Amino acid sequence: MLDSAQVVIVGGGIMGASLLYHLTKEGWTDCVLIEKAELTSGSTWHAAGQINHGLAHWGLGMINKYGVEFYRHLEAETGQSVSWHGCGSLRVAYHDDEVDFIRHILSVGRGLDVPMEIIGPDEIRRLHPFFNLDGVQAALHTPDDGHVDPSGATFGMVKGARDRGARVMRFNRATDIKPLPTGEWKVFTEQGDIVCQHVVNAAGTYARQVAEWSGYDLPMANTTHHYFVTDTVREFEDLARELPVVRDDQTYSGYIRMEQKSGLIGIYEKTEPRTIWDDGTPWEAEHELFGADYDRIIPYLEQALERMPVLESYGIKREVHGAIPMPPDGNMLLGPAPGLRNYWCCCGSHVGIAWGPGAGKYLAQWMVHGTADINMRDFDPRRFGPYADRSYQIERAKEDYVLRHEIPYPGRHRHSGRPKKTSPLYDRLAEAGAIYEEIYGWERPRWFARNGQAREDIYGFRRPSWYKAVAEECRAVRERAGIMDLSAFGKIDVAGPNAHAFIERMVANRAPRKVGGIVLTHLLNRGGTIEAEITVARVAEDRFYLMFAAFSEQKVRDLLTQAVEPDEDVTVEVVSEAFGCLVLGGPNSRDVLRQVTQTPLDSESFPWLRVKEIEIAGATVRALRMSYQGELGWELHVPMAAMAAVYDALWLAGQDYGLANFGSYALNAMRLEKGFRGAPELTNEVTLPEADVMRFCKPDKGEFVGREATLKSMDGPLPWICAYLEVDADGADAHSSETVYWNGERVGQVSSGGYGFSVKKSLAFAYVKPEAAVPGTALEVMILGERRPAQVLAEPVYDPGNERPRA
Repeated sequence: MLDSAQVVIVGGGIMGASLLYHLTKEGWTDCVLIEKAELTSGSTWHAAGQINHGLAHWGLGMINKYGVEFYRHLEAETGQSVSWHGCGSLRVAYHDDEVDFIRHILSVGRGLDVPMEIIGPDEIRRLHPFFNLDGVQAALHTPDDGHVDPSGATFGMVKGARDRGARVMRFNRATDIKPLPTGEWKVFTEQGDIVCQHVVNAAGTYARQVAEWSGYDLPMANTTHHYFVTDTVREFEDLARELPVVRDDQTYSGYIRMEQKSGLIGIYEKTEPRTIWDDGTPWEAEHELFGADYDRIIPYLEQALERMPVLESYGIKREVHGAIPMPPDGNMLLGPAPGLRNYWCCCGSHVGIAWGPGAGKYLAQWMVHGTADINMRDFDPRRFGPYADRSYQIERAKEDYVLRHEIPYPGRHRHSGRPKKTSPLYDRLAEAGAIYEEIYGWERPRWFARNGQAREDIYGFRRPSWYKAVAEECRAVRERAGIMDLSAFGKIDVAGPNAHAFIERMVANRAPRKVGGIVLTHLLNRGGTIEAEITVARVAEDRFYLMFAAFSEQKVRDLLTQAVEPDEDVTVEVVSEAFGCLVLGGPNSRDVLRQVTQTPLDSESFPWLRVKEIEIAGATVRALRMSYQGELGWELHVPMAAMAAVYDALWLAGQDYGLANFGSYALNAMRLEKGFRGAPELTNEVTLPEADVMRFCKPDKGEFVGREATLKSMDGPLPWICAYLEVDADGADAHSSETVYWNGERVGQVSSGGYGFSVKKSLAFAYVKPEAAVPGTALEVMILGERRPAQVLAEPVYDPGNERPRA
């Protein structure tokens, strides 16, 4: 019996097999995979096995592109049949927003160098003569898509891994996973225990209960999904080629394709989604299917037959109704488990056949090298916190299932299970018209509906009606004063006699040397890429206050706590719920603030980038003179219990100065005008030089995490650099992942974009080849399938000298 390994993977479905394969490709061969039954016996074996390029998410686009290439070559490498069918696919569009969606996919796919085109009804009919085109305006054709035999693909990856030295133990159930005092893990199994350096939860529908062994409440539920295989279709028997898969979001909410010479119909119903095994998946559940729930899916099945009338006269010979794992937002759980060192998740994939190869590749990179080639933020399990309890997991899983075949509009937010975390201003701001978004469980104002405007989310790929409301919010901040509840912020106190030395070792910039100092800096990984942007304020000789994006809370906590050395006197305390945050900004903000505090606020007494404790409405407030919106202003970090009193005092004082509420949409527009790189620009894909933020790095200060890799990245030419663009957008702004061209050549992708209301310009950041990032260079950005002129800017379009915040 094997008693030790470098890596133990629990679970023998497509995800575990892929990670095993790719770890050995990266050079880690002392790996063992444990499966309680036969490989693929959970949810992998009953998958429809499809993979397509038609995605508007850059990371998933990279993952799916790799998967198609991988499946094409796996059989030749291993000799294991995978039955790759490269039939292509069509995503049909009925109304204008759907057409905009496929245009957006095209704008992303061009940068991925994936063959795709938008075609009209005549070409659709030529490719697929059996589909009913009534009401169809267009379709996205992705000719390299296809489907694969799930079991064959899994066995092929396992064979490839075994050929490089990995081991697989079938019919051996893991029964427990516990950390050891050495920092290693012990995996208890029916055939004996294995001690390992890294453990991976790839347990599919069992992932939650496996995680519970180690004290982790893994955020996932199991939903059930139907597909049906018809009898042999005579009309298919003489076809010279396989018909493309047809994805239809509007009518039957699913996909239709050929299965040999039969029809296969898959449905993601938009009513009555079901979860299964909410209290735990039975250990004896192997090759488990449920009876078809026709009452639930019959309206969609009828629509599918209306769209494919050639199938109407044939019976159904196979009903597949099985469980699939579904995280609360539908994205995989791929990365470190919160609070557990060297415990990795490789689970939560409801389309595991499509995502499995890429998931294994990029997670293997992360494990071996400390980072991956793509942005892993949307997959990192630490994006969820304790707020994601069991009821939330189940509600959100159902909602995400329903949204599988809905248009993923820019900024689309989920509504089930809310609110989870609110500041004391929640009801007050809702009455004022706040439209909220959820950030790491927090409710944060997005924009304010005024003058009778409906209080609801409004979505679109072109500028929606809320633009006018956001323009008014920006005008208030730029011309008078604005206030925003930004309590949805990650906040950590680092304290102790060794706190300064610890911070110095962890971040790229110098830690503030004097009490009251503030610096902007970054946490890096050992590969030199960016884990988080952090503001560090020294609030006492032995105490530092760290602020960062809310979704990074668990990641930042782990990076800090796991780096404290045994002999260091340092404490790391999350205080996100102890302090709320009010942003007060605008040319009148000093006049408003001085009405409610005795602290002198002139620039000599309270300079730019300083923190002081001040009194407002009887509360001691950490006041930071800084401004993400690019105006004179303060961030007021208020004890949560005093938030309402402090807000009311400011609001009353501000009435003579034109004070107005504003939300995150306005804040984002103003940071674009100021040329501030945000979370979309600062990811584990890029180094500080590539992000063009080396001014916040001090390599000469001595050692810090990622220093060597940062310096090494500066030795040779950079692969890309973050450029600041003005775009002639003509009513539809860039949002994310759109392709950038220079002299007709693809040179990069947009990381974020939007409209600058104060300057009346469409703006964007994009990662492009360095030679295309020179200020003044004329570029093009593909927006909704059309190339739009753009120009690289040398400085912010608003207050380039940064004089207003320092006023």
